[in-house]
Amino acid sequence: MSSNHVDTKKHLKIYLTVYISLMILTGVTVFASYIPTTVGLGITLALIIASIKSSLVAGYFMHLIAEKKIIFWTLVLTAIFFIFLIFIPLMSVLDPIKY
Repeated sequence: MSSNHVDTKKHLKIYLTVYISLMILTGVTVFASYIPTTVGLGITLALIIASIKSSLVAGYFMHLIAEKKIIFWTLVLTAIFFIFLIFIPLMSVLDPIKY
């Protein structure tokens, strides 16, 4: 019973740390919205903060941090394909040879 109590306290500490981190990052998001920047820089900053927050949620609250390597690499491969598919239309727009 004692081991279960210690394990619960350990998980509770981790969850509270992640929760506080998410609240701080939410404050950073609000603060960043008031910074006068260009649109591109603002979007980049917002995406970086959102990526950090989503990785905290997925890693700790969805328990993906303890999953096997294959799930991690599947997620990385999915992200790579997503980025590739986002840039395909961009390449056609930026093509110097217009047909």
